Amino acid sequence: MALTLTNYRAIGLDGGSSEIHVGDDGLVCASAPPGARVVDCGGAFLSSGWCDLHVHVWHGGTDISIRAAEAGRGTGVTAMADAGSAGEASFHGLREYVIDPAAETVRAFLNIGSIGLVACNRVPELIDLRSIDVDRTLAVIEANRDVICGVKVRASGVIVGDWGITPAKIAKRVAEIAGLPLMVHVGEPPPLLDEVFDILTPGDIVTHCFNGKKAGSIADTSALWAQARRLADEGVRMDIGHGAASFDFGVARRAIEEGLKPWSISTDLHLRNIRGPVYDMALTASKLLAVGLSLDDCIPAISVRPRSVLGLSGAEGLTPGVKADFTVFDLVDGEYDAVDSLGGHLRLDRLLEPRMTVLGSDVAPAARRLE
Repeated sequence: MALTLTNYRAIGLDGGSSEIHVGDDGLVCASAPPGARVVDCGGAFLSSGWCDLHVHVWHGGTDISIRAAEAGRGTGVTAMADAGSAGEASFHGLREYVIDPAAETVRAFLNIGSIGLVACNRVPELIDLRSIDVDRTLAVIEANRDVICGVKVRASGVIVGDWGITPAKIAKRVAEIAGLPLMVHVGEPPPLLDEVFDILTPGDIVTHCFNGKKAGSIADTSALWAQARRLADEGVRMDIGHGAASFDFGVARRAIEEGLKPWSISTDLHLRNIRGPVYDMALTASKLLAVGLSLDDCIPAISVRPRSVLGLSGAEGLTPGVKADFTVFDLVDGEYDAVDSLGGHLRLDRLLEPRMTVLGSDVAPAARRLE
């Protein structure tokens, strides 16, 4: 049914007027269609649909994944990227059972390890050279270019062991051949963080950018801080990827104070953190506000920027002919004791509160999880 959205405050969107009109076909249109249902946004903010660049939603295909709906519209998120849950051996299942039927837009970073995260960390996907099949990985990318948005590698000691930087180099080469960005998970060595940084080029994504792991964090040395800032200035994208072990309030606060802002804010949502400390996108973004990010920097980091990686409309989302894809939300006062991935506490006095999502001509309620 056609819609007219009224009484909102657009943020991070170009142009527009006091009303947004959506036709029966789900596309934004210039004037109100006959019989359009009026949706009063109650004076709340309206942005391009929130987009989570790092989730794990291959439910049933890995032992850590949640359902796409648990990361999606009920918490204000209309689009997401599964970050390496599936490798080439199981991607067909992720596509058939998750990506294609989801109400939300779901894309994927293909894990360079053939088995993906089927038994996450218990059976590492990058044990040795037998773990990677370059030819099959490239073939899966070619057959699924409409939904694969990049290549993922976990460059962390618990995954690669003595293999060090080599898997990340192979993943980078595959990404280059395919013409896609590389998303690299950084953490405890090997490899060292500077080894990872040395292979990255503009458009690549560093997820878990503000982790507090010793010998695996940008906070380890002044040289790593400087290298991270230089890469960000050159176009390497720093992504939060909160997760169960990869976000530190202190590192985030210092980075923002020194001018290193995250390019994107993502949750790394999965079974082991959905009931804390992560919960959802709203709380994750609220934590970034609390450590010094402005609202004007925060909203593009959960909407316009990550949506561009998925090939979706961003700031131009109010343009007639574009599919309607919006999140309506408030910024409310409150007192909430937030926890980072290392057990650090921070009192939040402002919280993002999703109210609804608009996807095509469908409107659905949304709320914070926090339970």
